[in-house]
Amino acid sequence: MRIVALVPGSIGDQILFFPTLDDLKRSLPSALIDVVTEPRSKAAYRVSKSVNEVLTFDFQDRNSLADWGNLVGMIRDREYDVAIVLGQSWLIGLILWLTGIPTRIGYQGKGSAFLTNPVSLKQSQYTAAMYHDLLKGLGIQSTCPDLTVNIPLADIDWAEKEQKRLGVHETGYILIYGGSSQLAQSKPANEVYPVESWLQIIQNFRSKQPEMPVVVVKQAEDELVRALESSSKDVKITSPDDIGKLAAMIGGANLMLCTDSAPMHLSVAVQTYTIALFGDTDPAKLLPKSEKFLAIKSLTGRIADISPDTVLQKVWGG
Repeated sequence: MRIVALVPGSIGDQILFFPTLDDLKRSLPSALIDVVTEPRSKAAYRVSKSVNEVLTFDFQDRNSLADWGNLVGMIRDREYDVAIVLGQSWLIGLILWLTGIPTRIGYQGKGSAFLTNPVSLKQSQYTAAMYHDLLKGLGIQSTCPDLTVNIPLADIDWAEKEQKRLGVHETGYILIYGGSSQLAQSKPANEVYPVESWLQIIQNFRSKQPEMPVVVVKQAEDELVRALESSSKDVKITSPDDIGKLAAMIGGANLMLCTDSAPMHLSVAVQTYTIALFGDTDPAKLLPKSEKFLAIKSLTGRIADISPDTVLQKVWGG
């Protein structure tokens, strides 16, 4: 059996879809599962253990009829038996119908007339569980499994060497992800936590627990790292160049402090104690219920309005 999943969206959306892919592979171990995602999100599948091939199509671009026709041809040529699609786009539903795939699964709503097995959309739950509901279209009634990732051995080796280079392999460390990079999918300014607030938090860490190193993930054009490099704060900087190395560094941390972002989902997947800052998004939909994963939600909807004191109270008070 050949299955294709059309998964538009960010790297975070792809990671949240991993439990669905993993459970699908467990239920149908001989199936070959391919994914069609946007070029910006292809990197997520470096840490997926269930996908055979990753195809790309820019769903957000102003695509011509020829572009959509190329997508139909690409999918048709592979002779899939089952297609699964996220979202409720009538256009994507039409595209799937044109491919001739016999079993087409998606959510009820716009475009569901083109589906053979529509599934009810329940948006109030954790997003990974909402995605997992799509498997009901194949008669799979299992509970959504925990989010996990498969980190390549080369990336684990890199992280171990990086921890030794930073001098944190024996002490452990607090890892901070500032949240304004490609992995954060170019968040609007009101969803980026201010550098000044990060610096206050880091200063508090250094004064209260000087023996516990603080490691900051460096991103492209990173204002936080520039501010740290120009200060006298004793902070380590790491620069993983792919999602596997980042996941491995997160897995070695005692605490991950981050914004609502793709690295937050990686932290959940590797079971690192996580405190995440949220602006106008709903933590209940983006974090599973667990004492290990704590959310700090802005009362105004602007992440910048979360005070450093509020963050530190959560850190030291649990």
